Amino acid sequence: MAEKTAHPATRDIREDPSAGTAGSGPAGAGAASKPEAAVVRDALGVGVAVGLSGFAFGVTSAGAGLTLLQTCALSLLVFTGASQFALVGALAGGGNPFTAAAGAFFLGTRNAFYGLRLSQLLALPRPVKPFAAQWVIDETTAVALAQPDRRSARLGFTVTGLTLYVLWNLTTLLGALGAEAIGDTAAWGLDAAGPAVFLALLAPMLRTATERATAGIAVVLGLGLLPVLPAGVPVLVAALAAPAVLWARGRRAGKRPEQEEETAR
Repeated sequence: MAEKTAHPATRDIREDPSAGTAGSGPAGAGAASKPEAAVVRDALGVGVAVGLSGFAFGVTSAGAGLTLLQTCALSLLVFTGASQFALVGALAGGGNPFTAAAGAFFLGTRNAFYGLRLSQLLALPRPVKPFAAQWVIDETTAVALAQPDRRSARLGFTVTGLTLYVLWNLTTLLGALGAEAIGDTAAWGLDAAGPAVFLALLAPMLRTATERATAGIAVVLGLGLLPVLPAGVPVLVAALAAPAVLWARGRRAGKRPEQEEETAR
């Protein structure tokens, strides 16, 4: 779910003697397991706080013209907030469904990388992995990585995923029903709910100068190309900001050794 929140700074995952090797971080001497009550409390906090934003998605989706069934199916099957908001936002702007889906898919690819990390950390039984994959999103990853051992990571992942999945789908349904009841969502200003929530979820994730530069360039590209390209296409073009910033960063880093050599001479 992308995009929904960023958890507080994570700690290194240490080895759990009772569950095998957990993360790849250095093992702290005498590291104690986190109390289960504390893990559940933190996971519930994240799940409830983010799950309630499903209401905004339900309203936005209904306002974009999707039916109640289509709206609920997106939350049940896709279950990644950033991609869902991107999809309905592009459709609301008159974008081509295939272009809108491509943008949503691109945003959701980060979950695959989360899955690679969590697969090693959680070490779930093979029959469980296909079901757990549905819950691999920003929030469950952040909560799992914040735990000091594998047992706590599994508990945090499960509680966060279950709470968020249930609430997100319930509030999606309520939001869609509410939008149908009030009629034109634009007249109430609710058409701005989706972009507002998306920005609120994205902002805390921009921690480094590189991330902020990427976001800034993406905004310039997206807004600048909006008047001249079909709806949904500017989002795909804005994605080029990431490789552009990384290329510039790598080139600048490569010049530093040369400058140091010249200075030494």
